[in-house]
Amino acid sequence: MQRSRAPRRSLVPAALALGLVLGAAGVAAAHVEVDSPTAQALAVDARVAFSAEGESSTAGIADVKVVLPGGLAPGDVTLVAAPDGWALTPTADGYAVAGPALAPGAAAEWTVEVRQLPDTDSLVFKTLVDYSDGHTDRWIELPQNGSKPEHPAPTLALRPAAPGATPLPAADASPSSSASSSAPASAPASASAPTSPSAVPSVAAVAPKDDADGAGTTAVVLGSVAGVAVLGTLVALVLRRRKSPSA
Repeated sequence: MQRSRAPRRSLVPAALALGLVLGAAGVAAAHVEVDSPTAQALAVDARVAFSAEGESSTAGIADVKVVLPGGLAPGDVTLVAAPDGWALTPTADGYAVAGPALAPGAAAEWTVEVRQLPDTDSLVFKTLVDYSDGHTDRWIELPQNGSKPEHPAPTLALRPAAPGATPLPAADASPSSSASSSAPASAPASASAPTSPSAVPSVAAVAPKDDADGAGTTAVVLGSVAGVAVLGTLVALVLRRRKSPSA
């Protein structure tokens, strides 16, 4: 009997250790995943699916914020599928998907369409998961020195670009922006019209007219002064002649 109890006692620590390992594995498995059926560099209109597991037993996921990797802009992403009532809102560095809080423990799953994936071998989508009780899970860490981070950022590996694949041209500007940018172009045209040789009088054509007017005015003034001087001289001679007989 004693021999038969020994093995049973030795199984207890082993079972506890296995439970701890499984429990730790369960916690580590709760994270944000990303996948795409068209995970290829330069793929056009690529569908990218995300899944954020709910880690709380008392609060549900209320919104998820995603930081887009280099080569992707918020305007390149559109929402394809999400939980009921959820919507996508562009942010300064990515986008947010939010709506009514999910049930505690439920995963938030959504899919976006990307205009074109960058020409690279992998994409890192740092993600923040916000719960209805205000708690936030930050899945933003990257592997360092070969070690696995505790809160890894979801990473999508890309296959090399297909032969002949090229980057798409830049998106067209909106009508309002194109109209505003074209408006100043017409303004300089009207402003530059008077600068044509036939429209602007030359300096040589204007200066003689001003000189002629000044010369005429000067001649009139000088003539008046001379006339007064001559008249004064005549008056003086007449007065002298009248005084000489009487003397």
